[in-house]
Amino acid sequence: MRTEEIAMGLIVGAGTARSDAREAIRLARSGNLTAARELLQSASESLLSTHHIQTDLIQEEATGNHIELNLLLIHAQDHLMNAITMKEIAEEFIELYASQLENK
Repeated sequence: MRTEEIAMGLIVGAGTARSDAREAIRLARSGNLTAARELLQSASESLLSTHHIQTDLIQEEATGNHIELNLLLIHAQDHLMNAITMKEIAEEFIELYASQLENK
């Protein structure tokens, strides 16, 4: 697979996960914790499949098969790291909103 195709796979998967995590926060804020947690699970699944792409790249490089490093691949890695961070933040927000609802 070409580097550009790999990068686009990372960007699409990470973008989906990030969008799901952001929407999960919005749903939790409105009190819909069940839907928020379902979207968070969807984000996790997107990140898992995207992480597999990243792991394959790392394994290729580790076995001596040089991966062409270009700006698109760096951009894709940036998207992946941002999506992981957004999911972690979403987890915290959902728990925060859940505790607020329990204390009402």
